[in-house]
Amino acid sequence: MDFTGKVALVTGGGNGIGRATSVAFARQGAKVMVVDRDGDGAQATVGIIRQNNGDAVAVTADVTKVADVKAYVKAAIETYGRIDCFFNNAGIEGKLAPTTEYDEAVFDAVIGVNVKGVFLGLRHVLPEMIRQGGGAVVNTASVAGLVATPGMSAYVASKHAVIGLTKTAAGEVAHQGIRVNAVCPGPVDTRMIHALEEQISPADPAAVGARYQAAIPSGRYTTVDEIANMVLFLCSDLASNTTGGQFVVDGGRTATGGAVTNPVRQ
Repeated sequence: MDFTGKVALVTGGGNGIGRATSVAFARQGAKVMVVDRDGDGAQATVGIIRQNNGDAVAVTADVTKVADVKAYVKAAIETYGRIDCFFNNAGIEGKLAPTTEYDEAVFDAVIGVNVKGVFLGLRHVLPEMIRQGGGAVVNTASVAGLVATPGMSAYVASKHAVIGLTKTAAGEVAHQGIRVNAVCPGPVDTRMIHALEEQISPADPAAVGARYQAAIPSGRYTTVDEIANMVLFLCSDLASNTTGGQFVVDGGRTATGGAVTNPVRQ
């Protein structure tokens, strides 16, 4: 898991899983390009890395805009000369509502970030990896890309799409020395899951969290560091012939029944 001399590019790096993974890459010797539409968050992540004597640069970008994606790729190449590892991670959860009531604008926003953003990242990073003769990509999917979560039609659709993009890209570039995999987190102890808890029960989100965690065989949410560890493994030489896969980190949730109890009734 030594990334000395390697360059890692992380989208959604301003908080949560993206921040933890950026810091983990730097701890293992990588130079890190931290991308987020929250520029202050990206800078904060860079600050953490530099406090620990790491090398990192922040870029503010909206992953749904091709000009911004081209700009973060250009910044990585101009700053560090290459992109060895790409954690294509930026994502949003949207709102909880039955499919029959789901807001079209929210649906479009979720698909825009979670699908188009991932596609644009692949579209513009992979040519650089092809040019340099290799690389590793990890897309952030979810257990919602494998099983349903009622009330989250946009998110579930988007994460199924990420797995499809992962498989397709993996098959296209494997012969060029590039690996593309997806990490599929279950509920992770981040802002996202706590925001969903509040949507379900504004008066008592903690009770929702307790119920969700009790339904997970491990009895708890996954930590951001546990996701980061999987991402680094998939980008490392230890996974040198692993591509096109979906790697679940969910405390056994999908193995024992899949979706969280339906929080939204049709």
